[in-house]
Amino acid sequence: MATKSYRNLKEEVWDRGLCSGCGACVAVCPADALHFPARDPGTAPGIPAYCKEDTDGVPCGACVAVCPRTRERAPKQMLGEYREIWAARAGFEIPRRQSGGAVTALLCHALEAGLIDAVVTVAEDRFTLMPRSVVITSREVLVHEAGSRYQWWVPLLASLKEAVVERKYRRVAVVGVPCAIQAMRLMRESDHPLVKPYGQSIRLLVGLFCTETFDYRILVEQVLGKGHGIAPWEVRRLDVKGKLEVTREGKPAVVLPLKDLEEAVRPGCHACTDLTAVDADISAGAVGSPKGFTTVIVRTPAGQAFAERALAAGRLVKAKESVDLAAIDKLAGQKAERHRPAMKK
Repeated sequence: MATKSYRNLKEEVWDRGLCSGCGACVAVCPADALHFPARDPGTAPGIPAYCKEDTDGVPCGACVAVCPRTRERAPKQMLGEYREIWAARAGFEIPRRQSGGAVTALLCHALEAGLIDAVVTVAEDRFTLMPRSVVITSREVLVHEAGSRYQWWVPLLASLKEAVVERKYRRVAVVGVPCAIQAMRLMRESDHPLVKPYGQSIRLLVGLFCTETFDYRILVEQVLGKGHGIAPWEVRRLDVKGKLEVTREGKPAVVLPLKDLEEAVRPGCHACTDLTAVDADISAGAVGSPKGFTTVIVRTPAGQAFAERALAAGRLVKAKESVDLAAIDKLAGQKAERHRPAMKK
C-alpha cells in the first residue's frame, strides 16, 4: 500500500498556507530532500528534486507523520492539562533574560546535572537579529543565547537531525513554540521506523507561550528598518505584550501596535489555536506572572522531575505571588477564536 509523501503535504498544508515552518519534516526526511531555502525560507519547504516514495517507490511518509498541520489539535481547555502552575525566576544572573529567565535556568541546571546532553532551540545573530536553529551543549552558551525570538524565520526542528543522527545524542531537550512542540509530540507517539529514533531521543519538551511569530525580512528589514529607521544592531530586546516593544541601546524604546505588524505575521500562524504549548512537558511565558518572573506550567511527570531538581538546586526560585490564571486563559481564548477559522479552510 502506498504511503503519503511530500506531495500530500504540499496539497494539504503548504499550498493552503498552513505550514508552521517548524522544520519537523526537514529533520526526519531520510534523503535530506526537504529544506527551507537559506536566503529566503518563504512560507513552506522548497519542492524536493528527489523523494524515496515518489522516485523509487520506497514506502516512507515520515514527513507526513510529523507535520503538526495535518490535523487540528485545538486544546479542549485553553490551559491544557497540567499538574501545577507557579511563577519563578532564575536563581542566578542571566543578563539578557526575557522575563524571569526560568527556562534558561531550568535547562542550565539540566545540563550541569547531566540530565540532558543537548538543547535544540533558536539562537540569533546579535548584529543582524537573524535567527538560526542550534544545538547547545554548554551552560555558558545557553546563558549567552537567552531571550525570546519573535522573528521566527528558521525551521527549528531541522537541528534535531544534527543532534540525533549526526551527534548521536539520546537525551535531548527541545525548546520551541506550540507548533514545534506539537510536532515533537507526534514524534514521541509515532511508531514509524524513521521517526521513532527522534522520539526516543527526546527527554524534555519546553513549550513557549506564543500568539504568533514574525517573518524576519518583513519585521526586521521592512517594518523596523525602512519603516522606523531602526538598525538591527541597535535592538537590545523585542517584547510582545499586547504590542511590540523595541528596546534599543542608548536610545528611547519604540512601541508598535500589533495591528501594524499584520503583514509580518507568518501565514501559518493563523492556523494555530494553541497559546500555551499544551503538548509540552513544561510550558513557560510571561503572561500571568509578576514582573521579573516567568509563568511555569508543569504538565507531565518528566516536567515535574526537572522542575523540582532545579528548584532544589536553587537554580529556580519561586515567586511568593500566585499566577493570574484568568489572564492566561483570556489570551488563550482570544487566540483560539481569532485563528480557528483558518484551520477550517
